[in-house]
Amino acid sequence: MPLVLASGSPQRRAILARLGVPFTVRAPNVPELGSGDPGEVAGVNAERKARAARRPGAREVVIGCDTVVALGGVVYGKPTDERSARATLTALGGATHEVLSGVAVLLPDGQQRTAIARTAVTFRALDGALLDWYLAAGEWRGRAGGYAIQGAGAALVRAVEGDYENVVGLPLATLLDLYPELLSGR
Repeated sequence: MPLVLASGSPQRRAILARLGVPFTVRAPNVPELGSGDPGEVAGVNAERKARAARRPGAREVVIGCDTVVALGGVVYGKPTDERSARATLTALGGATHEVLSGVAVLLPDGQQRTAIARTAVTFRALDGALLDWYLAAGEWRGRAGGYAIQGAGAALVRAVEGDYENVVGLPLATLLDLYPELLSGR
């Protein structure tokens, strides 16, 4: 059964590609929720992406995913500029935040399987020099919470509790729980 990843994220593509499963990318352009209950935001956005990428009548499986960072019920999305990235990272510094990914799997028979993955990430205390160093790298661009744990952002992290791949952008454990058939062709 053809598999479609409803995402333009290179991290999601790389995680899925490591499984050796053939798929195509169909990155939808849909309005996303940016505030509200963090789990609901991630879940609704994942479903919107999957539905927007689905082609009517096509015999394919569509996977949508959306990842948000939350601290104290506040959703920290992708910073719009370096100033907002600094504010986001400052808020996360020295604290444990949650990375939530909504995953939506749409099957050709109309069935929809959804779940929310949660991972706790504890940041080191971030002083001005560390923030300046990270912001200068520019890695914060296009990243929920303003960091990429798989890159230089690893220097900001003290601990991860849960699925590391969720923090990167595609929670494999959750995806395989929802759609174990993903690996049936191997």
